[in-house]
Amino acid sequence: MDGKKLEYKGEDALKEIEKLTATAGEVQQGILKEILKQNAESEYLNKYMKGSKDVSWFKSCVPVITYKNIYPYIQRIANGEDSSLITGHPIAEILCSSGTSAGEPKLTPSIAEDLDRRTFLYNLIMPIMNQYIPGLDNGKAMYLYFVKAELSTPCGLPFRTVLTSYYKSKHFKCRTRDPFNDLTSPDQAILCNDSSQSMYCQLLAGLVHRHQVTRLGAVFASAFLRAISFLECKWTQLCNDIRTGHLDLSIIDPACRSSMMAVLSSPNPHLADEIEDICSRPSWKGILCLLWPSAKYIEAVITGSMAQYIPALKYYSAGKLPLVGTMYASSECYFGVNLKPICDPAEISFTLLPNMCYFEFLPLGENGTLAMDIDEEEAVPCDMLVDLVNVKVGCYYELVVTTFSGLYRYRMGDVLQVTGFHNQAPQFRFICRRNVVLSVDNDKTSEEDLHRGVTTAKKLLEPYNALLVEYTSYVDTSYVPGHYVLFWEIKMVDSATSIDAKLLEECCVTVEEELDYVYRQCRTREKTVGPLEIRVVEPGAFEALMDLFINQGGSINQYKTPRCIKSSSALKLLNSHVLASFSSPKDPKWIPLNGK
Repeated sequence: MDGKKLEYKGEDALKEIEKLTATAGEVQQGILKEILKQNAESEYLNKYMKGSKDVSWFKSCVPVITYKNIYPYIQRIANGEDSSLITGHPIAEILCSSGTSAGEPKLTPSIAEDLDRRTFLYNLIMPIMNQYIPGLDNGKAMYLYFVKAELSTPCGLPFRTVLTSYYKSKHFKCRTRDPFNDLTSPDQAILCNDSSQSMYCQLLAGLVHRHQVTRLGAVFASAFLRAISFLECKWTQLCNDIRTGHLDLSIIDPACRSSMMAVLSSPNPHLADEIEDICSRPSWKGILCLLWPSAKYIEAVITGSMAQYIPALKYYSAGKLPLVGTMYASSECYFGVNLKPICDPAEISFTLLPNMCYFEFLPLGENGTLAMDIDEEEAVPCDMLVDLVNVKVGCYYELVVTTFSGLYRYRMGDVLQVTGFHNQAPQFRFICRRNVVLSVDNDKTSEEDLHRGVTTAKKLLEPYNALLVEYTSYVDTSYVPGHYVLFWEIKMVDSATSIDAKLLEECCVTVEEELDYVYRQCRTREKTVGPLEIRVVEPGAFEALMDLFINQGGSINQYKTPRCIKSSSALKLLNSHVLASFSSPKDPKWIPLNGK
């Protein structure tokens, strides 16, 4: 991508979106031709295309792959072999996923031009938002961003998360001043490798500028809620810093201390008193609106598994701040934007931008029904994929991408549903990750099925002023039949109320009633799956889980609570925090399809 075309502003950015989406088919063909021209001599492509750059040959000869197919090539490059194994441009860095969905972090190759594409997409966000919420150039954004200490591959390539890569790049650090992106956090606080010190300083800066903040956010909803939890523990120290004009001695990072002393330019006891009065209230319902009274929305990823956090975000904002999901991206590639950001979170759709990579789609079911009938490791016929402009509204697909950095017909594992089109470009709702499922026998429970069941069941807690803070799951096969286990962390909003065993047993039943036909058949008729179990864990258990994954190489910025636990150490940790266990007292309802 031409670096000169990165900084589209205002109307120019919106015009560029219209131009790209109006000719999506042509743009996609051009992108694929450009990728093949650039990478045709790579060992991987040459293996299948024998040096050809023909698009039709690519579609008929290059196989559809998963991570395990391309991993050996990436590993060889990480160990020092030439980038020409997979791409015509030098691999500049190896990006790692958070590693919480499928165990070990995945390694993703990245070339220098990838940063241009990411920056291009970032620069579209505020022009889109400004159409719906005016005045965003007259305040500050309290966006909580974090980096992770980076490592190196055996050959010396940087090994880091995609967000660490961006925040440490010239695209972020040398950005021109933009009134639409005036952050409360000094760059030095964002770039601090110690997430605790970074969190403290960023919250402190946000509190100092509380009357100027017009929007709040983090990359993921879970990170934003983690910040609220941190604030609950540290607000007295933060107030003391503001009152005295001196930074707490626990902040030892030199760059953080220097930058924050500029923020704490003088003692401000009046501001400290305001914040202390708000934070010392018995209930934190609506706390965000009280601390940042000019805030107009909260921005974070709130789709997929992050939808679990919507009730908590609404609680802390008293339902007064719109929850906005602006973009769809991954370590492998940035994909698209939400052109109608002020919508109900359940209705968020992303318009895929045809210049980001070459998109293809693996159909999952027909006539608007979702069928996970193609296993993640199953070979997929080359001619089974559908081009970007030929997907059908209402149908489900798995996203398949071909990138400039050496991923070819690569199955992302993301399940999407087409909700409509913007010009020629389709719009998708994110459904779930394919590889996050529970299965004991013939049952296969997706992330969406699990989320639906938990969402229905947690409503039973609401009359008792109880809030489901977090959850995850695993399959316990330590005895026969195996069964699903849910770990629930529950917060009592009102200490005067309580919940009993009968209520939590009813929650177990409710979750099971929402699971699919095959699961209920296995439970009720075939008895190949045992009663679902809920294990209630101590407050803070999921923060400890997050710490575990971060210590194993994950990033606080990209962390997402895994909806299915596969790590023995994570399982051991959660079990060590269990307060009580409850199981379904009866079988879920199940009626044979043929009535027999």
